[in-house]
Amino acid sequence: MADNVAGEHEQEPSFVESVKDKISETFHKDDSSSSDSDNEGKKSSPVSDVKDKIYRLFGREKPIHKVLGGGKPADIFLWKDKKVSAGVLGFVTLIWALFELVEYHLLTLVCHTLILALAVLFLWSNAASFINKSPPKFPEVTLPEDIVLGVASALRAEINKALEILRNIALGKDLKKFLGVVAGLWVLSILGSCWNFLTMFYICFVLLHTVPYLYDKFEDKVDAFGEKAEAEIKKQYAVFSVKVLSKIPVGALKAKFA
Repeated sequence: MADNVAGEHEQEPSFVESVKDKISETFHKDDSSSSDSDNEGKKSSPVSDVKDKIYRLFGREKPIHKVLGGGKPADIFLWKDKKVSAGVLGFVTLIWALFELVEYHLLTLVCHTLILALAVLFLWSNAASFINKSPPKFPEVTLPEDIVLGVASALRAEINKALEILRNIALGKDLKKFLGVVAGLWVLSILGSCWNFLTMFYICFVLLHTVPYLYDKFEDKVDAFGEKAEAEIKKQYAVFSVKVLSKIPVGALKAKFA
């Protein structure tokens, strides 16, 4: 009888231990499964990031406002302040109309503008002295040095960059850029025969005031169309490269002139 009781007491701890072991095993399984799911999520996140990456025209990674340089010029081109943008466009349109439609000359326009401004200021100063009032104080107009140096530095950097690109193209390092530059210059030569420089400058200015604004407004649709167009252009270029460019003996020419 005592032996039976002792056996039952010995079986109870083993039963409890087995239950504890089962509980610990379930917790370990849950932890391992959660860690595996976290690892899978971390591994799949780069893939999802690549899938979520949206195609942008010309490989653009920055917003269109940053591409245009940011600040007030970008605000003007994107019509953030409609009054200022309309005023700038209207002023440039007036200048173009005076030179092209009225056939005004630059030197004549500058001289007439200075004559009118000096006459108004002279009469204003003398009229104030006749009616016993102090003449108006006109501010001193000076051109800041930092602005001039900033513009000169920016132009210098862009000109040097363009010269470096032309040098690389002339050395025959990039056939795509060579063909692109030749095609662009050919198109500019055709446009130059149709319009003079001022009209071309005005057209480019109007395009800068319209194309970025429309692109910013319909960005997704334009990027989707651009993706299809770029794929088609690459396909046609691959065919052109196989049929034409591959038959040009570029290596022999390089060895000859080296």
